[in-house]
Amino acid sequence: MTDQKFNTAAPDGPTRRSLLQSAAAVLTFPMIATSAKSAGQDKLAGSGEVVVFSYGGSYAAAVREHIFDPFTNATGIKVVEVTADVAGPQSKAMFKAGRVDWDLVILYGTEHSELGGDGMLLPIDYTLWDQESLEGVPARARGKDRVVLYRSSIVLTYGERSFPNGGPTSWVDFWDIKKFPGPRGLRQTYTSLYSALLADGVAHADMFPLTDEKVDRAFKKLNELKPHIPKWWSANPDNLLIQGEYAVSSTFDGATIRAIRKGAPLKFVWDVAASNANYNAILKGGPNTLNAQKLIAYQNRAEVTARYTSALGYVGQNRNQLKYLTADAAEMLRGLQSAEAASKVVYVDDDWMNARRPDGKMNSEHIEERWLAWLTQ
Repeated sequence: MTDQKFNTAAPDGPTRRSLLQSAAAVLTFPMIATSAKSAGQDKLAGSGEVVVFSYGGSYAAAVREHIFDPFTNATGIKVVEVTADVAGPQSKAMFKAGRVDWDLVILYGTEHSELGGDGMLLPIDYTLWDQESLEGVPARARGKDRVVLYRSSIVLTYGERSFPNGGPTSWVDFWDIKKFPGPRGLRQTYTSLYSALLADGVAHADMFPLTDEKVDRAFKKLNELKPHIPKWWSANPDNLLIQGEYAVSSTFDGATIRAIRKGAPLKFVWDVAASNANYNAILKGGPNTLNAQKLIAYQNRAEVTARYTSALGYVGQNRNQLKYLTADAAEMLRGLQSAEAASKVVYVDDDWMNARRPDGKMNSEHIEERWLAWLTQ
């Protein structure tokens, strides 16, 4: 496969580096219970190629082995990979130049809003999807011109050595220093506002819109905890929890699950502070857009989603993948489903976060400025 490279700045959230580390770590933990059967010879059969954005490195190696090569074998369509840190800037540059060389990209929420708002993305052709995919992928993950590739969530995690008899199980507990003593860890970004609001009694479903009044309320709650936070984390803090520098902290679900599978003495709960989406989208004017539609349809099949979850450690969206995973992996996904059913998941509203305020700034930019001002006080 061809592998080209473009260098751009990485966005906030799980970075390209963390995804590469994810793939390298998870590949040592087989999670598929049954071998995937050949799929896609019907509607998805074709010829030629499809040009796909990739993060490169071990991420690309994992996806190539578990998704792209099987797709080629099943459909006859060759996958050509191009590598960059993020897809948005290069995609916009191609449109500006009047020549779109890529077909399928991975976009963060801000990138999707910019490209979709400017008419650079094609509608997803759901007629190519099988019934199991349409039933298994939640409606919220299937947009007009985007499909959630995976979600990365913030969870509450504690060290078993700090709380051998059981630790905090909610963000209310996280703020309870007397009942659960010890240093706290929170992420050095405004996403920590979600944890504060949940601790202050805001319902998960009421998080958005994240008004100035709610931000004020979050800062007031964070002021209570600030003396107990020795440092704010940027890289996932599993080692800090293991070493006792934190007794309890917010963490990324994927990284923590991988650490636990390797024997780390950690416990986490699906009282999720925030779930951020990363999207697949098809660039309008790309050279092989029909083949891109077929690859999206293939990737969202239940057996294929299970392979993605296994290889990357971030959960693919088709819930029917449960029957294709080993018992421990399936149990982990059932925990997430239970949290969703109990309304414990905050789904970040990308449309609202990327909407423009009267001053021209996006809501996310405004909140980030307020966060940085508070953090440096």
